[in-house]
Amino acid sequence: MIHSMTGFGEASAGANGIGFSMELRSLNNKFFKLSCRLPEEITSLEAELEQALRKSVARGSFVLTMKLKIDDERAASGVNEKVLLSYMDHLETVRSKIHDQSVQIDLTQLLALPGVLQPAVDDQKIVEEARPIVMGLLKKSLNKLKQMRIVEGAALADDLSKQLVVIMDRLSVIGERAPLVINEYHDKLSKRVGELLAKAELKINEPDLLKEVAVFADRADISEEITRLGGHVDQFREVLAAEADEPAGRTLDFLAQEMLRESNTIGSKCNDAQISRCVVELKSAIDRIKEQVQNVE
Repeated sequence: MIHSMTGFGEASAGANGIGFSMELRSLNNKFFKLSCRLPEEITSLEAELEQALRKSVARGSFVLTMKLKIDDERAASGVNEKVLLSYMDHLETVRSKIHDQSVQIDLTQLLALPGVLQPAVDDQKIVEEARPIVMGLLKKSLNKLKQMRIVEGAALADDLSKQLVVIMDRLSVIGERAPLVINEYHDKLSKRVGELLAKAELKINEPDLLKEVAVFADRADISEEITRLGGHVDQFREVLAAEADEPAGRTLDFLAQEMLRESNTIGSKCNDAQISRCVVELKSAIDRIKEQVQNVE
């Protein structure tokens, strides 16, 4: 069973006055790549999230977005009275020295001074509370993402199977046509040489003619390439049909490259218009396969 590398999953939860929401997206990539967008309060969890994700997926470009919402009651900042009173004492001292009682002390501005307001929620405490929740959300989001990958993987497998049918169909035509090319070459060569020798009133040297045909037959022999290409198609189908959830993208990509290599050799060896047309159609199907396997995990 092959999996696509494109997927999306989301999950949310809340606890102790804090709401958590996560989105996980994945796109194609030859390797594993993760981009985390975490709230400042829980950025320390990035390494744990990446480690957990690496254990579940082989490759792909992932974007993990996490949002955190703290209830107003819990998010309200506390006032450090000791610091505030210290500021006020200093200001009273300054006002007494300038002997101007009309100078007013604005408490609103005092609240903006360093150390007066303190966060009601400690970041370290948030991390401790968030860790099990965030890891749980990752598991849920990843499960949804994997389900989407499986569905798209099935569609990919169906399309790849159709291209394999085209390849084997064209390969069958090539296999039937290849032996006839040698016979046609022998007939054409005999006729041409016969016409030339007739003008000179000479006879055809049959051994030399057969030797030339044998050289052509050896040079144009594509039986090995046909066999290897058919073998690659069989391997490809085995990977598609495998029940295991092991990553198959790199294996399929390698097989597609080998199929293209064999088809190129067939095209360069053949000396027949019908085979050439089949090779073009065959390579078109292989190019489609190479494009599609880039989406397979």
